Amino acid sequence: MWNNLLDGDLFHMEHFYLFHMEQRVWCSTWNKRGDKMNILGEFDVAVIGAGHAGIEAAVASAKRGCKTALFTISVDQIGNMPCNPSIGGSAKGHLVREIDALGGVMGEAGDACCIQMRMLNLSKGVSVHSPRAQADRAMYHIHTKKIVENTRNLYVIQAEIVDILISETNEVKGVMNSFGGVYLCKAAVICAGTFLNGRVYIGKRSRESGPDSCLPAPYLSENLAKHGVSLRRFKTGTPCRVHRRSIDYTLLQPQFGDPNPQPFSFMAERGSVRNDAICYIANTNAETHRIIRENLGESPLYGGVIHGVGPRYCPSIEDKVVRFAEREKHQIFVEPTGIDSEEMYLQGFSTSLPEYVQVQMYRSVRGFEHIEIMRSAYAIEYDCINPLCLLHSLAFRDFHGLFSAGQFNGTSGYEEAAAQGLIAGINASAYVLNERPLELERKSSYIGTLIDDLVTKGTDDPYRMMTARSEYRLSLRHANADARLTPIGRRYGLISDMRWNVFEEKMQHIHDAIEQIQKLSVTPGQVNETLAKLGTTPITQTTKLETLLRRPQSDFRALSTVLELPFSLSDAEADEVGNQIRYAQYIERQNQQNSHLAELEHVRLPLDLDYAAVHGLSSEAAEKLGIRRPEHLAQASAISGVSPADVAILMTYLKAGGYHG
Repeated sequence: MWNNLLDGDLFHMEHFYLFHMEQRVWCSTWNKRGDKMNILGEFDVAVIGAGHAGIEAAVASAKRGCKTALFTISVDQIGNMPCNPSIGGSAKGHLVREIDALGGVMGEAGDACCIQMRMLNLSKGVSVHSPRAQADRAMYHIHTKKIVENTRNLYVIQAEIVDILISETNEVKGVMNSFGGVYLCKAAVICAGTFLNGRVYIGKRSRESGPDSCLPAPYLSENLAKHGVSLRRFKTGTPCRVHRRSIDYTLLQPQFGDPNPQPFSFMAERGSVRNDAICYIANTNAETHRIIRENLGESPLYGGVIHGVGPRYCPSIEDKVVRFAEREKHQIFVEPTGIDSEEMYLQGFSTSLPEYVQVQMYRSVRGFEHIEIMRSAYAIEYDCINPLCLLHSLAFRDFHGLFSAGQFNGTSGYEEAAAQGLIAGINASAYVLNERPLELERKSSYIGTLIDDLVTKGTDDPYRMMTARSEYRLSLRHANADARLTPIGRRYGLISDMRWNVFEEKMQHIHDAIEQIQKLSVTPGQVNETLAKLGTTPITQTTKLETLLRRPQSDFRALSTVLELPFSLSDAEADEVGNQIRYAQYIERQNQQNSHLAELEHVRLPLDLDYAAVHGLSSEAAEKLGIRRPEHLAQASAISGVSPADVAILMTYLKAGGYHG
């Protein structure tokens, strides 16, 4: 529809206005082309960036029927892992399972590229068990690139996007590349990762760069600022990569994969993933710490060169040595980057110290005396937004059709990025299709918790998901992510008929088994021998089987076998039956404790409410509520400075009809 714009001469100026059907669009750094606008395509949704957030956003949008463009500075960087070559981990594994349950990409891709799989936190309760896969990073890029290339309605385009075209009514109308080419679209999702104004630091030297020696994206930040988007600087870092042959593994502690590993995807059979790589653990020592302390003046972080805020839960080694001065050693996880690569990744040993210091520091570690550095460690500083400017749909509050996801929203980690990308992609397509957006509640998922934390509380440093962040963590187990989220994925068109049938059959098996167990009682003669083997107290009278299964030492499979129960359950189904019965009372108590919060979630707050006019609110609460603009009372109650008394005043004000919007 815009193909005949500007048939006359273009004004020779850096910035100018385009007029079309009484809508004004601001374009910057225009590439003058003569008599016509340089329109290269028309799409429903444009996704900017093809990292973990961008992949999920683009695939979800395309699968939902929207013509989608996925823009990347280099197609050779699709699905790149510039930092740790792994997927999952504590709490992050929950996110990956939830992404898979909704119909996203990361779970299946993580399984396909896995070279070692382990379940973390097995010494703790099942609610915090988290799967983690060591991944082949080259294979992951190839696999995800193939996915986006073969997704219907999805078009991969190598281009640096430098501007979002916004109308006078704050609607997205298109995006522009660095050569002035325009792609018309109805919605856009910014998944820029750490590329915006990226600057890499090694010692006191720095240069413009994206992660992993990629080109940076220096222009989009400037134009977002012109649109009124407030940006800030965060930083992250990565350790060096070293040659496999230069490590003495006899001096390190080996870490093997699980014997019967749990895949990420609910469609994969247990034990089906590749699991033959070996990881190792090394440790820093007093000499390592001495070298770091003596060279702190050469650190860009401690020398005042870097001003961006770094990740609280993934600090550099110099940060660890300073902040935890009492520690005699810090663990280093030595991990292969791939089956066909000789590079080893040293997790926990990231730094931005000068290269000559890096050599000394790494070689001070036992087993690393002859280390060969292939890629130096570095820190990277980049632009991102304050996520308080977003709604729960991950749409910008001040723009129509503009969404964002990933590290651009102030988070860290591939998994957090992918989770946001999936939701942003679903909601960008929902915007185009005029559907209700998907806004996950905290109690539904870790994804819901992640997004609620971001858009309600904000974050002062790169946000990392942890199980402790959720007040509903007892019911948010990685194993029941499908029960919680697959019906939602089905509703939004991301779950196939075949997968839905498999899911329904699994849920029916679990429901039927629990229903039968609740009716069964057992005698001492039937179970006492098995109970003794399990290390739990024998019974002296007829007891309900459900009661026995609630014991911490009980084992559903063992009791099911000895009682010859007529169940035909898969391993995953049997585990879930046992967990649902064991945790039912705890989850009920958790839900009672959180019931007040759930009630508050249903009390909506008008986005244009004048909090200064609400009599009785503290001045701090009125100020912060006016800035944050929560969508309901539960969000308001989570804001620092908003007291329970303030929440009660708001409730009374709304019930009394004090709002007249």
